[in-house]
Amino acid sequence: MSGDAGALQQALGYRFANQALLLRALTHKSRAYEDGHKSGYGDNEQLEFLGDSILGFVVSEALVARFPDEPEGNLSKKKAHLVSAAHLCDVARQLSIGEHLLLGRGEELSGGRHKRALLADALEALIAAVYLDGGMEPARALVQQRIIGGLNGDDLMLDAAIDFKSELQQRAQAMRLPAPRYSIVEERGPEHSKVFTVEVRVGRDWVQRGEGMSKKSAGQRAAQQLVEKLAGTTEPPAPAE
Repeated sequence: MSGDAGALQQALGYRFANQALLLRALTHKSRAYEDGHKSGYGDNEQLEFLGDSILGFVVSEALVARFPDEPEGNLSKKKAHLVSAAHLCDVARQLSIGEHLLLGRGEELSGGRHKRALLADALEALIAAVYLDGGMEPARALVQQRIIGGLNGDDLMLDAAIDFKSELQQRAQAMRLPAPRYSIVEERGPEHSKVFTVEVRVGRDWVQRGEGMSKKSAGQRAAQQLVEKLAGTTEPPAPAE
């Protein structure tokens, strides 16, 4: 690993009794192939397969408990967001998992430490490794704290079913306003649990900010607030010069 294993375990909130499981979860098949599987612990593909199932179960369990009156369709949409590669990649980046991946030379040179699929797969593999090392409770705690815990009910609605960025774009066009512009104005908190503030601006006069545990959710929240603000106007504003 290029990073400190202790720092990663601290970020995960779990210390492995069997360090070989941690190394396996971080080993991409390209590295295992180059090593001729001489390390003895293999690559992380099977762990990723197991972790995907554990993740799906824990997320479903948590959503049913948190939203007992929610229809099945809405729960499925929330789950799809939480287990999506995009969301898992955001979490993996907060945990700095990319710094710890064991990659082959080709993957290293092609930017594998920053690839969404590799980061999401490694996070799922780590969930499985925690389960195999310590059982269901620490695996459940990891998912709840890092993948679910940072999101409240409003964040969970910011999925593909409610794309406020697209809605804002369409509303701006209908009102003959310039296209929305987004910028990150603040990042705060530790690397494994950052909070982002994103500002969206439409023309000169329409500005809103939103916060979230990822840049995507912060941007969606800002767009949502500006959509609501524009929807509340009684007269269309004059187009920007």
